[in-house]
Amino acid sequence: MSRNILHLHIPAFSVAVARVCRPELRHRPVAVAPTQSERASILSVSSEARKEGIFKGMSLSKAMKFCPELTVLPPDPCLTEKASKVLGKVVARYTPLWEPFRPGHIYLDITGTERLWGKAKDTACYLRKDIKDRLYLSGTVGVAGNKMVSSIASKIIRNEGVLDVDHGREASFMAPLKVDVVPGIGRFRQRILLQELSIIRVRELAALDMDSLSLVFGREAYLIHQRAIGIDLTPVYPVPAKPMINEEIMFPEDENDDQRLLSALYSMVEKCTRLLRRMALIPRKAGLLIRYSDQVESRRQISLLHASLLDFDLYLPLEKLFLRACNRRVRIRFMKVWLCDFFPESPQLSLFHIPSHHAEKQSLVIQTLDRIRERHGANAIRFGRAS
Repeated sequence: MSRNILHLHIPAFSVAVARVCRPELRHRPVAVAPTQSERASILSVSSEARKEGIFKGMSLSKAMKFCPELTVLPPDPCLTEKASKVLGKVVARYTPLWEPFRPGHIYLDITGTERLWGKAKDTACYLRKDIKDRLYLSGTVGVAGNKMVSSIASKIIRNEGVLDVDHGREASFMAPLKVDVVPGIGRFRQRILLQELSIIRVRELAALDMDSLSLVFGREAYLIHQRAIGIDLTPVYPVPAKPMINEEIMFPEDENDDQRLLSALYSMVEKCTRLLRRMALIPRKAGLLIRYSDQVESRRQISLLHASLLDFDLYLPLEKLFLRACNRRVRIRFMKVWLCDFFPESPQLSLFHIPSHHAEKQSLVIQTLDRIRERHGANAIRFGRAS
């Protein structure tokens, strides 16, 4: 059975979301970049800014010289994440098999949904209209038999709309395009193809024999050849439904005092472990996200070697993780802690492990604190470390 894959592409997603919140930004050159330094690089640009010569990766100072009227917005990861979740809810109405590739890019496998939505191209049109009406976001949709071709189709459409690549015509669709559209080529190999073999178009790449391809791409030669003729067997991976417990904090003022940051970290761990004890779940993994004032993020995750539901035991590895992750001399604006990969707490006591007197006292203290908080509120009693 032939697959029907859609690729939804909302160009400059962070700019598009900002324009929904601030209509005065529409039809103006807009870019997203950290505003604290002129040496910062552009992260996203609107079509109007692109016409002025601004592109992603250009330095902010150079962009301002090219376009003095450029409106520069600081990155807003929270708003982008919230918009991505809302977009996912709309997409999920059409198929349970959808994969968020990155903000503003989503793959949908709509194979077998013809009775619900009609032909694949009709479904793509309904999806575009639905997103436009509900979220006021405009985008393009590529329709094809695989992820790669649908993605390329969604990106080469000049105007908003839908581009449908018929089954069996993937090779002819790819043939006239430049080789840089083929995933895995890269700038270095593209330069080699141009300088050594005078290859510019995909049809020229597809015509090469395997020995010539191996000289440039090595072990990846066969994969590149398959992609050049429009073959991609990669499935659409649905969003994993893994349970996770997390806590986050947005500091009222950017913070760089280690003592205050560690106090906030302990407070978040304390809230997470309280919920874990209530659910009788023990985590195997823990993670930490730090977002600095210039919107640069540092993300770390570790495996927990010792199974425990005590605040003290879970805090120590996260404290070490924080000290490794926090390696910049920049103030911190946001922190997030998460625990995942759970297994249930065993009600059976071990016959061979004898808990120490100190561990028993810690457990009794935590149980007493939980009872006090259940009766008088979460802030009735707190550790000095978390204050």
